[in-house]
Amino acid sequence: MKIVNAILLFLLLSLSSIMSAQQLPQFTQYMFNTISINPAYAGSREKLNITALHRQQWEGVEENPVTSTFSIHSPLRNDKIGIGFTYINDHLGFEDTNFLYGDFSYTLPISYEANLSFGLKGGFTNYSRPQIGDGSDSELVPVNQWTPNMGAGVYVSSDRWYAGFSAPRFFETNFMDGEFEGVGNVSYYAIAGIVMDLSLDFKFRPSVISKFTNGSPATYDVTAGFLAYEKFWFGASYRFNDASNFGAFMDYQISKDFRLGYAYDLPRGDFRNSLGASGTHEIILIFELGKRNPGVFKSPRYF
Repeated sequence: MKIVNAILLFLLLSLSSIMSAQQLPQFTQYMFNTISINPAYAGSREKLNITALHRQQWEGVEENPVTSTFSIHSPLRNDKIGIGFTYINDHLGFEDTNFLYGDFSYTLPISYEANLSFGLKGGFTNYSRPQIGDGSDSELVPVNQWTPNMGAGVYVSSDRWYAGFSAPRFFETNFMDGEFEGVGNVSYYAIAGIVMDLSLDFKFRPSVISKFTNGSPATYDVTAGFLAYEKFWFGASYRFNDASNFGAFMDYQISKDFRLGYAYDLPRGDFRNSLGASGTHEIILIFELGKRNPGVFKSPRYF
């Protein structure tokens, strides 16, 4: 009952957290890149995890959005503590936003099978753009501004299910002393997923992520994922919002240490036609090193 109550609390908090702003980067393969939005995930895989992701959005549109992320996280010798580092570069037209944040988590067992983690994220957001025009207008001068920020999250999980709630950045930021509203606006994320056996060799993993950002429509991604022979992930997703889109992904465990994945998104027809855009490409590479509690058998990590 305590676990169920915790999950319900996360969902209720997410529904009450609709606040205002420009959207932050969002990914189709969010289920494999959780550390970028929730610091409580740090160290949860019980080994060193390095993840790199590159997203090329709306192919065919000039100066289309391009996002790249890099993260590294691991538990310490005291497996209750996890630490990590996250870097995100978001390029849109002539604007660049860089997020450099450290992650810290502390984990407590809440049952024989489940753990509850609390996380903190702290670091800096950098917004930059070159001079546009002749610089006669104050809004056209170049900008290169660093601002500190912090966030937090909670994450509850077992080997078969997870749920979490987070705010990666607490404080809104207006660049150029309020003359230009930048990308530092507050977003809230609620996530959940579960793994179910379809047969000895096939598993079904549905998951969902809800995102609420100040002044922008809420988004809801629903994903149906499948795992074959503990090596090959594949599935499809749908995003509900003003720019709804359909996505598909596949990930392959190349070796015990490396996993490579690809996703393709296609925005809905009227949105796609108005932009003259084709789909969105997303590539992810995951490297993991180390053993989970050597000598003790545990189920594979699905999250």
